[in-house]
Amino acid sequence: MGGQICTSRLTHWVTAVLAVAILVPSMVGFANKFLEFAVLVQQDNAGAFAIAPVLNYLLASAGFLLLLGWATRNGMFRDVEQPKWKMLEQERLLDSQQSAAGWSVDAKQTSRTERVE
Repeated sequence: MGGQICTSRLTHWVTAVLAVAILVPSMVGFANKFLEFAVLVQQDNAGAFAIAPVLNYLLASAGFLLLLGWATRNGMFRDVEQPKWKMLEQERLLDSQQSAAGWSVDAKQTSRTERVE
């Protein structure tokens, strides 16, 4: 049990370090380019045509970031394997119910099988 906790902590730390190492330079580069764009728009009116697409990009990105934060906060990434197992269990249950009712479970044949008495 102690080994799993240690591995889990190590995984969290490695993920956090990699996230910072990747995201911080990306944010700095984006902020730098955005400031260059703002200076261009103020100095030259020819660059003002790109304000609307950039603003749309920023608003859409902010919306997706908020959605990601909401999903993470509500635990939607905690057990990503569970829906797969739930779907397989439901399929198994439906197959057993169809067999008990006399329906064919074969994928090629979807009609009711005739019972021979």
